Amino acid sequence: MTELEYLIVLNSLPDIGFIRFRNLMERFGSLKGIFKASRAQLEAVDKIGPKTAEGILNCDKERTLKRELKLIDKYGAEAISYLDKDYPGNLKEIYDPPIILYVKGDIVPEDKYAVAIVGSRNASRYGITTAERLGYELAVRGFTVASGLARGIDASGHKGALQAKGRTIAVLGSGLAEIYPPEHLELAEEIARSGAVISEFPMETPPYKDNFPRRNRIISGLSLGVVVVEAAKNSGALITADFALEQGRELFAVPGQARVTTSFGTNTLIRQGARLAESADDVIEELSGVVRGHLRAGGKEEGGTAPAAKLNGSEGKVFNVIAEEPKSVDEIIDGASLAASEALSCLTRLELKGLVERLPGKLYARKA
Repeated sequence: MTELEYLIVLNSLPDIGFIRFRNLMERFGSLKGIFKASRAQLEAVDKIGPKTAEGILNCDKERTLKRELKLIDKYGAEAISYLDKDYPGNLKEIYDPPIILYVKGDIVPEDKYAVAIVGSRNASRYGITTAERLGYELAVRGFTVASGLARGIDASGHKGALQAKGRTIAVLGSGLAEIYPPEHLELAEEIARSGAVISEFPMETPPYKDNFPRRNRIISGLSLGVVVVEAAKNSGALITADFALEQGRELFAVPGQARVTTSFGTNTLIRQGARLAESADDVIEELSGVVRGHLRAGGKEEGGTAPAAKLNGSEGKVFNVIAEEPKSVDEIIDGASLAASEALSCLTRLELKGLVERLPGKLYARKA
């Protein structure tokens, strides 16, 4: 068996993370040596108790490996180990990096310029629009956008990067054969074509609740900085923020409305010292020393989102007035300084283009 194959097997065992892997390697000197060790030798290793030793001793290496390799091939993925030269450099720096990354798509050297966008699954329209805009702005400037494929903010950040035809990486809390949430299967396929979908978990691992904090440390570990768009109290996004601080990453937060549940986390982070982020420029300013020479110039079209680049002058004015919050027809007419007939005509065309939708109460909003 190769080193990679031994690591795939080791990674399939419960409770074997980087710390135990490191301790085993220091004691036995090779991966083959780990699987040849006796029970007493294994239990003598720091943090390797009877349960972990039992798992190593009783593991059916050939069967486990055959099953994983078959699934890797079936789903068009590959496995990269901590020992490989292609392993992401940013991730290798953290305290407990994954020993195996299952990858669908490609990880490239430019992904070291990654910024994470994370936030609430139950996001507001403002949060979804903001995450998508930030994803677009960052990707068009040359950043890779990292997130967790979750509903709400995560998916919106990915979509913004895809609109900019940029790179984005989705980190799963399940195996690559168990995309979660299932309604994002198509999005995951699109991300794999423009970046990568990755997981440290064996291919058929279900999305267990305890997997997601582990997933979050990878999101921040891949990135130079983490932008929290919306987060309720005790949310997973705040766990990612904690990991970012532990890992020495820059932390950003988008300010939210007072007394709104999903604004609690971001506003608290800002009070505690996180950098306020309203656009990609705020992120770039803070990271300028690290990314100098890599970023592409400009890239923000009228309105700050990808679809706005395709609009004529009047349509762009109406689209800009709607911005992040729903507006009434009168507010749109006044804000765009257009005749009522022209503004209404623009709204109809924007609806047909899938950029604007009508809401109850005769309001119009950008389509999420």
